[in-house]
Formats: sequence, structure tokens, C-alpha cells
Amino acid sequence: MLVLTRKIGETIRIGDNVTVRVLGLRGGQVSLGFIAPSDVRIFREEVLHGPGTSGEAPAERRLAPGGPDAARGLSRHG
Repeated sequence: MLVLTRKIGETIRIGDNVTVRVLGLRGGQVSLGFIAPSDVRIFREEVLHGPGTSGEAPAERRLAPGGPDAARGLSRHG
């Protein structure tokens, strides 16, 4: 496992097409923003494998072009 330390506003690149930005910290939680092509599916781990998984399809958040992340200076590339 690669462990990186980042400050608010700093980014991490994954391959050529995915960027992860640290948006903020609140208590014990970190807010992350993802910039990725529309064909890259992004899930929270607990949604996929968490307790109480009923076999239903996991919830997935798809961003519309110019969606809420655009207000934070993030966009989907693809």
C-alpha cells in the first residue's frame, strides 16, 4: 500500500486520467474530490462490501457535466 500525505487543495494523480483532490477536513472525516472520465466508476468501499449488503446493486454517484463539483473548480474529463 502506498501512503501519501496531502494538505487541503493538494492533488494525487492516478494514471493519466484520474485526479483526487483533498477538499477539506471536518472532525475525523476527509472530503475528497475526484476528476475522472465518465467510464470510471467510483464507489465507497462500505457500499460495496459493508455489513448488511443485500445483494442489490450498489449506489453510485454519477456527476452531470457542470455538476456540483464544477462549483469547487473540479470537472469530469473524458
